[in-house]
Amino acid sequence: MAKPSNEKNKTPAKRTDKKATTTAPKKKAREDRVYNLYHCGYLEVREWLKETDIILVPLGSCEQHGRHLPVCTDGVATEIPVQRAARLAQVPHTPLIWFGYSPQHLHSAGTGSGTITLRAEIYQNVLYDVARCLIHNGFNKIVFATGHTSNMKVVDPALRALRYETGAFVCVFRNDAEAAPAMMPDILENPPEETPGWHGSEIETSEVLAFNKDLVHLERTDKDFTHAPKWLGKKFTKVNGSPYVIYKGMDVAWVPMDHQEYSDTGLIGNPFRATAEKGELLFQRKAEILAEFLEELKKVKVTVKNRSYDRRTF
Repeated sequence: MAKPSNEKNKTPAKRTDKKATTTAPKKKAREDRVYNLYHCGYLEVREWLKETDIILVPLGSCEQHGRHLPVCTDGVATEIPVQRAARLAQVPHTPLIWFGYSPQHLHSAGTGSGTITLRAEIYQNVLYDVARCLIHNGFNKIVFATGHTSNMKVVDPALRALRYETGAFVCVFRNDAEAAPAMMPDILENPPEETPGWHGSEIETSEVLAFNKDLVHLERTDKDFTHAPKWLGKKFTKVNGSPYVIYKGMDVAWVPMDHQEYSDTGLIGNPFRATAEKGELLFQRKAEILAEFLEELKKVKVTVKNRSYDRRTF
């Protein structure tokens, strides 16, 4: 490919026309461009803003994922699809925000779950501040992409404040394991009774295997499934990772349960059908769907009414 291109550049009149001399560098810049905002200089950021008003912000968590998976599992689930989607859709992305809202995963004091969680108010403020800075920079559409389901429980106030105050488009795209089964039923094998896609099960184990197989230790675990907290009594049940408890077949109450109260090992499901090949397919499918979403979002007209982030200190 390079040789024909060079030969073409040497053809008639030494390319003295202005249009010809400006197109080749742009093509080269596109091939070599920097997508991660953390690695950009401000000149690269300004070039991005000439082309798009969208930026991706991946949201992970740092939480226990059973005996066989690392605490970075939810970060892996979204960081790789975001990186790929950015290239497919030609938009920039920020680095992963690696902590999230995971109070249910701390375990009892002194037992060492590895979980690091932010309080809801702090997490909301982090997302708000990140988005406000990006809007101040010139972006109009902020797409957070979460790999951790419970982040969804607390993000709404921050997203609404951003929209009401600035007029910017803000949303959270779901790369988490609970959303995955609807995106890729052809890839997954776990039957419903083995809670496909939930905590540390087929989806997340496959993704970490694809990311780094040395971080997965299936020899440390067995299948494990949910149960209602023992203190609730025998008439109550619980399924999957739902925050509800079930009474007579109905989701009757949202109960603030800790994960170890309804999962004995931190795993919910069967991880033994996981493969690195599935993980690669999961990453790519998520990336393609996210990229399609971004392409549609490019068509949406957004007018920011309040860009300057004046309340940026306290």
